[in-house]
Amino acid sequence: MALFKGAGVAIVTPFNENNEVNYEKLGELIDFQIANGTDSIIICGTTGEASTLTHEEHLECIKYTVEKVNKRVPVIAGTGSNCTNTAIYLSKEAESYGVDGLLIVTPYYNKATQKGLIAHYTAIANSVSLPIIMYNVPGRTGCNMLPQTVASLVKNVDNIVGIKEASGNIAQVAEIMNLTEGNIDLYSGCDEMIVPVLSLGGIGVISVLSNVAPQETHDMVEKYLEGDLVTSKDLQLKFIPLINALFCEVNPIPVKAALNLMGFEVGNPRMPLTNMEPANLERLRNELNKCNIKTV
Repeated sequence: MALFKGAGVAIVTPFNENNEVNYEKLGELIDFQIANGTDSIIICGTTGEASTLTHEEHLECIKYTVEKVNKRVPVIAGTGSNCTNTAIYLSKEAESYGVDGLLIVTPYYNKATQKGLIAHYTAIANSVSLPIIMYNVPGRTGCNMLPQTVASLVKNVDNIVGIKEASGNIAQVAEIMNLTEGNIDLYSGCDEMIVPVLSLGGIGVISVLSNVAPQETHDMVEKYLEGDLVTSKDLQLKFIPLINALFCEVNPIPVKAALNLMGFEVGNPRMPLTNMEPANLERLRNELNKCNIKTV
């Protein structure tokens, strides 16, 4: 059984004025998401600024999310690292808190060969009993996990069950599904490609867009899976300009700005990320308003 089908939100990590994690606000965001149809909470991913959280903050965010969600939807923890031992440590801790699954990004900066990727993921998977979704995002990591590598891991490691594919290469997604014979839980990692990925056998998205439009992102997937391809396609196309605005600067700069425009007061991103350029902020506000998302 898949960890989830539908739209999982790659939730932001809110900070207060002192740049500390604002757990009360995180709880508010979680409740907003669940009330508006989100199918899973993904905590401490790229959008959650995991790279600038201390290990203590990282783990506390995961623990808090598990307790706050309280089994209402699945919780998936981002516990990847470019150090295999660190990823194992974070994954084992997250398992002890009661998460439902793990999202493991490919190693970044030091990268890895395809052989190294197999060794990395196998070691992490063997350290826990939780289902694992691999995360391929070469634009950020400089490391592309090839379809043959994905297929090898899925076939040979029992608890590696899925992939968040954010290469932006639809031919690569098709080859993954071909080589795995569809025996993988495929999630789009690109909001602009939700429907194309679903058309190849995907079962959902791990989404930035869901932070600001949870119900509509959920509906986009649900309608497709129900066979209402026209409504799903129309939602995809409707949100393309907003998706483009959400990625006109490095994620999560725009999505945190969008949530602030919506009145959520999630704070600023941590350095080295900085606040959004005024012209881009105005563009973002306009696109939110065009999608009937209220701003303050």
